[in-house]
Amino acid sequence: MKDQEYRPAVGGEHGLLVTAGQQLVRGWGMATARWRPDPEFLVIGAKRGGSTAFYYDLLQHPQIAPLFPRPDHLPKQRETKGIHYFDQHYWRGERWYRSYLPSNLARHSQQRRAGATVITGEASPYYLYHPAAAERASRLLPDVKLIAVLRDPVLRTFSHWKERRRSGLEDLDFAAALAAEDARIGADAERLRTDPTFSSYAHEQQSYVHQSEYDTALEEWLRFYPRERLLVIPSESYYRDPAACVNEAAKFLGLAPFSGASRDIRNAAPGHELDDDIAAELAHHFRPHNDRLADLLGMKFDWR
Repeated sequence: MKDQEYRPAVGGEHGLLVTAGQQLVRGWGMATARWRPDPEFLVIGAKRGGSTAFYYDLLQHPQIAPLFPRPDHLPKQRETKGIHYFDQHYWRGERWYRSYLPSNLARHSQQRRAGATVITGEASPYYLYHPAAAERASRLLPDVKLIAVLRDPVLRTFSHWKERRRSGLEDLDFAAALAAEDARIGADAERLRTDPTFSSYAHEQQSYVHQSEYDTALEEWLRFYPRERLLVIPSESYYRDPAACVNEAAKFLGLAPFSGASRDIRNAAPGHELDDDIAAELAHHFRPHNDRLADLLGMKFDWR
C-alpha cells in the first residue's frame, strides 16, 4: 500500500494490532464495495510536482469526501491520498479499489452537512507516467475528471532525485543518475503495460527525466479522455496562489466556490544545489517537450 493508513510508533503487539486493524478495515471495505460509487476525479500527477499539497488543500472543500477510512474514525495521521490501483495494484481487482472509496452512506452524511452534492477522488502521482494507467482507468471510470499538477520539468527532475537521495535510496550523484536512467529502466515500460502483477522500482523511482516529459505522458491520457475532462495546473501557479488554484479545481469539478488553502509545504526535498550546467542541459532537453505540451494543451507555461 502506497499511503500507509496507520503509522504505529512502536512495534511488537501494537504493530500486530495495527496490522489486524488494517486487514479488518480493508475486509469491511471490500465486503461493502457495491455501495461505494465511482470517484468523480483523479489527481494523476506529477510526482514531486505539488500534487500532495494540492490534494490535501482540495480535500478541505466541504463537498469532497475523504477516502475510507476517515482519519477521525481510526488512529490515522491523516486522510489517505492515493490508492495506486491503476498503476501498482490493478491485479487486486475492482472490489479492492472500491474498498477505499467512501460509501453512499458516508457521502449522504457529508452531503447533509454541506447542503450540496458531495464527490470524492484520489491522488496517485505515478498514474501520469505509468504506461497502462490511462487505459485501465478509462475502462472503469470513463467519465472521471482528471487533474494534473505540473512543475517546471528541470526542477521536478532534480527534486525527484533529491527525494530519492534524501531517503537513502539513490547511490548515484545527480549527473550519474541521469546518465544511468535508460539502462536502469530498460524494457520495463512494455512489461508494465502487459503484466499487471509486475512492478518496477526503476521505472517509478529512477525515471527522473522521463517523468518530466509531460507531453508524452499526457498524450497517452488524451487517447482515452477528451481534453475538456483534463485540468492542468502549473505548480508555479499553485505555489504562488494556492487558493485561486483550488477554487479553479472546484469550478472544474462542478463544486461551489472555495478559497481555502493551507499553504503547507509537503514532501519538501531540502539539500543539494542544482548545477548550472546540468540545469542548462536539462532545459535544452525539455524545450521541445514543453513546446509540444503547450500545443497539445493550448496552454503556456512559465518554465525555463
